[in-house]
Amino acid sequence: MANDVKPTRKNLMEIEDRIDLSERGHDTLEQKRDGLIMEFMDILDQAQDVRDKLEGDYDIAQEKINKARAMEGDVAVRGAAAALKEHPEITTQSKNIMGVVVPQIESSKVRKDLDERGYGVLGSSARIDEAADAYEELLESIILAAEVETAMKKMLEEIETTKRRVNALEFKLLPDLNENKEYIEQKLEEQEREEIFRLKKIKAKKEEEEKEEEEAEAAAEAEAEAIEAGVAESDD
Repeated sequence: MANDVKPTRKNLMEIEDRIDLSERGHDTLEQKRDGLIMEFMDILDQAQDVRDKLEGDYDIAQEKINKARAMEGDVAVRGAAAALKEHPEITTQSKNIMGVVVPQIESSKVRKDLDERGYGVLGSSARIDEAADAYEELLESIILAAEVETAMKKMLEEIETTKRRVNALEFKLLPDLNENKEYIEQKLEEQEREEIFRLKKIKAKKEEEEKEEEEAEAAAEAEAEAIEAGVAESDD
């Protein structure tokens, strides 16, 4: 890759600017990655608590519904379930966690009073009421688990993306840029040495030519003086 770069000072300055920008970007991405990991660990702890509660609520709901079936019969339980007129409403919004948009799930009409369940107070029993309470609690846990699990998945995806970008800068782009920088600097130094050597040769040649000219002028002057001296002797 370095051999494809022209060794000019302009390219050297551009590469140095890119190195500076890439290093700052690398530092920023590292900070983001570390922050995301910390946020992910907090969500992971929350997810574990939510899972434990979900499992507990599920066991309780199963226990309550089995007791209601045993005591009241499947027909009464199904009838109570079919009497429900207002079903829970689920709405989703979003929130931002360090640049990651995660869903925020909200629910309404999950918890109901006895007179809101449709089957009526006189047409039910304590076992059915307890089962309904348990399943409402379970539904709320399911909704919270869905929110936490989705947030955790999105955070994990963003962490992996950020890691790949950090690694690409650290192990690919920056090494290539530094290699190009070293190549250009080396070539410029060679060019500078060659230029200095060329200038020295030119200077030496010029000095030699000047010396030869001086010697030629001196010889010409000596010859002229000799001729003048010979003419003078002839006159005498």
